Order: sequence, then C-alpha cells, then structure tokens
Amino acid sequence: MSRPRVVIVGAGFAGYRAARTLARLTRNRAEITLLNPTDYFLYLPLLPQVAAGVLEARRVTVSLPGTLRGVRLVLGEAEHIGLDGHTVHYSGPEGGSGSLGYERLVLAVGSVNKLLPIPGVAEHAHGFRGLPEALYLRDHVTRQVELASAEEDPESCAARCTFVVVGAGYTGTEVAAQLQMLTDRLARRHPLPRGLRPRWILLDVAPRVLPELDERLSRTADRVLRSRGVEVRMGTSVREATRGGVLLTDGRFVATRTLVWCVGVRPDPLVEAVKQPLERGRLIVDPYLQLPGRAEVFACGDAAAVPDLENPGKFTPMTAQHAWRQGRVAGENAAASLGLGRRRRPYRHRDLGFAVDLGGVQAAANPFGVPLSGPAAGAVTRGYHLAALPGNRVRVAADWLLDALLPRQGVQLGLVRAWSVPLDTASPELARVPGGPERPPAPAGDEPMTHDEHRNRRTDEPAKNQPGGEPAKNQPGGEPAKNQPGGEPAKGGPDHPAPGPVKRTDTPDAADTPD
Repeated sequence: MSRPRVVIVGAGFAGYRAARTLARLTRNRAEITLLNPTDYFLYLPLLPQVAAGVLEARRVTVSLPGTLRGVRLVLGEAEHIGLDGHTVHYSGPEGGSGSLGYERLVLAVGSVNKLLPIPGVAEHAHGFRGLPEALYLRDHVTRQVELASAEEDPESCAARCTFVVVGAGYTGTEVAAQLQMLTDRLARRHPLPRGLRPRWILLDVAPRVLPELDERLSRTADRVLRSRGVEVRMGTSVREATRGGVLLTDGRFVATRTLVWCVGVRPDPLVEAVKQPLERGRLIVDPYLQLPGRAEVFACGDAAAVPDLENPGKFTPMTAQHAWRQGRVAGENAAASLGLGRRRRPYRHRDLGFAVDLGGVQAAANPFGVPLSGPAAGAVTRGYHLAALPGNRVRVAADWLLDALLPRQGVQLGLVRAWSVPLDTASPELARVPGGPERPPAPAGDEPMTHDEHRNRRTDEPAKNQPGGEPAKNQPGGEPAKNQPGGEPAKGGPDHPAPGPVKRTDTPDAADTPD
C-alpha cells in the first residue's frame, strides 16, 4: 500500500516546524516532501548580528537534511499550484522544472520586503530579509567607513559616514542598534578626518520606536539608541531617494550612501497566484489552518490570515512567534487528516512576550509580561534565542563569547554586489547571479497567474513593522556570485548582464550610491 504524499512549500519558521512535526507524528507512514530553494532554515531574528559581524553567516542557518529526518528535500521554487490537480509545479536551481503530486499540501511560503510607491527607493535602497542582504550590508558599511577615512572632500566624507534606516520596527531597530556599534568600532581603527563620527538616522512614520510592542520596550529601545547618538526621527519617512541621498517628508535632505529599507513585509507573491480568498494579501484559513473548501490544503505563517481566537474578529500578526506555533498546528492537523497522530485542534496562542537585542549587553524584553532592560534583558534575549534555535546552539554561544573577548574583524569579503540584492524581489534569500537560468513558462491547467507575473507587484498595505516574521521562500539562483574584491558592483556586459528585474544600471562607482 502506497504512503500518502504530503508536500510542504517553504522552509521558514512555519514550514520547518510543520515538516518536523509531520515527520515525528507519521513515523515514515507518509511521504513528506519539503520544497525550498535553499537547503537550510534561516533563523531570521539573529540576522542583524550577522550584518554586524557578531555571528558568522552559517551560525543562523540550520541544515534541512541534517535536522529533518524522514523528510525529502527538493530544491526549487514553487511557480504554480494546481489545486484541482493536486500538483505543485516548481523550477529548479539550475533552470529545470518539475512537479510534485500531493494528498495534503502545506503552504508556508513566508514574506518578502514591502515596497511603497516612493520614487527612487527600489533603485537605491536595500532590504533585510536574507543572508545575501546581510552580507552585502556588512561589506557596504565597512567600505563606506574605510573610504571616508581617506576622503579629502568633507561633504563626501560626511555622506559616506551617514546611514539611514527606514522602519523602526523589530528589524529596523536592531539593524540600527547593531550596526551603529560596528561603525563606531570601525571608526576607531580608521579615524575619520575633522573628528567626524558615523551618523545613524532611524526613521518611521509611527509615533514611537517599536510601535507594535509594549510602550515600556519602546522607551527602553529609544533611550539606548539616543544614548549612542542615533538620531531617532518619528513621524518622518522618505519622500524620495536619489543617488546622493534621501529627501525626507519634513523637507530636509540627508546626503548619504546607505539607505536600509525595513518598513515591513508582504506575503510572497505566490500567495496571490493561488487565486483563493485573501485578507490583506494573506490566504484566509479557518482556525484549523485549512483553506475553506479545500480540506486537503493548509496554510500557515506569513502566508496565512489565521483567525485570532484570543481577539475575535482579528487575525494573528505576521511574526516569527506565530509562524513557529502555527507550523506545529498545521503539521498536527495535516497528520490527523490522514488518520495519523493526534486529533486536529484549532490554533490558539498565548503571548510569551518579545525580546529586542540592542547590541552589547543592552536589550529590551518582556518575558511573560515582565519588563526588563539592560544586562538582565540581554541575558534573557540571548537565552531565548539559544532555546529557540533548532540547531547551532554551541556555535552561536561560542561566537558570542569570542566577540566579547576578542576584537571584531572588520573586513570586506566582496561576496555580494549591490545589483545582486535588489529591493524589489520575491527572493531575498538568494543573490542574483549573471547568466542565471531563465524561468520556464507556467504549465497549463488551473490557469492562475504565475509567481513571475506577481513577482514585482506591490501592495499598498501600510507597513506594520511586525517583529520577527519568517523568511520568504526564494527563487533559485544557481551558483553563488563570483565577485571581485573591493565592493563595487560588477559591470554588466553583453555576455554577463546583471540578471533579474533590477532597475538600476551599474556604473563603476555604483557602490557609492545610497543602496
């Protein structure tokens, strides 16, 4: 007798937890396939520490084959979901294509950078949703400080030492806090002329930092940032981004070479292509995480609008905490629907609190509603991350210890170019590469719009800056980018044009633009 087939699309917080739960409950009585373009689960909350050089990149990645026993990994990106035919069509990392049949489907495709119709942002800003973006940002920030230390023109020096982060939610606050400490260390090694110090500006249209969290956490984060010299400007955003800087909504122009876009997330475009009812871009599901009228299809994480049973009439926010818990419930309910494991249950949650790492020993946390700040919050925050990590705990703890005892290495690796991590992408997990595979046409069948047709569509939903969130399912990119050292983007040519829907045109000094 053949085993029932379960396909899970996406290996973010929700997809990884669903796969692990299904494997444990079914005990090889079901054929579980995980479709994902990378072979790792990304622990997104620690990504700012990768950008700051505290953690090495592999520390925040957890091997899928190494930790999901009994789960078959297929590398690729879902392009089309044939609900009537019970088939998932996908493209592979080297240009091929394939399809997966299923009796049960779990959609956990995650989210991507949210774009707003602001002139110049797509061309000159970079998001913060994947490892390539974090590695690029670390190189870029390091390069700007190093170039500024040898800069003779005072205006150019000041622009290189000015860094603008848009979005004072969970991600933007941690990025500003962690990288401000990095640039201060770099400036001590590379003294800036005329006594300049790196300048960090954190913007948000919200009235306070961390607007979705408890006000006490907000006040703590605000105090720490301001004490380090970060300019926190609430009620302000970007009106236009240019090559030389950003025009703010208050009319002031800030000359800068660095614009980091952390204004929130939107569901992966594949969600819209499924052609099922949506709520603010997310698939509407019932409390059991099933699509109405499609009992064989489950959705969870950032891809799903899950009813909040603790707050009737509302949906759970797009956070890592919810995605992780929903993945478990989706796995349990999918197993129960096959007659395996326990009975199905609705998704309910209890707020465990949040933790925001502000660099060094500083943090803001409210575990179980108890507000903490300073070293106590720092200890709780790091303890929480070690407990939540499904792997690499010893390595992460070792990196933290080494960072506390030894000087941090401030070097450029030159692995990721500006053009390879555009803001307007449905695949922030993988850098674009020259000569990458062409995407195959969508198969015939249910005839919904494909993932590609939705790839660059933008939503007008206001940014929520939800803390955490799960990393998006990403398009395959083939080989890693082969870049020359030095940091400037490789120039496109007739043989190796810059791939993908990148709106900028690379020039020899493109690395000096506020990207």
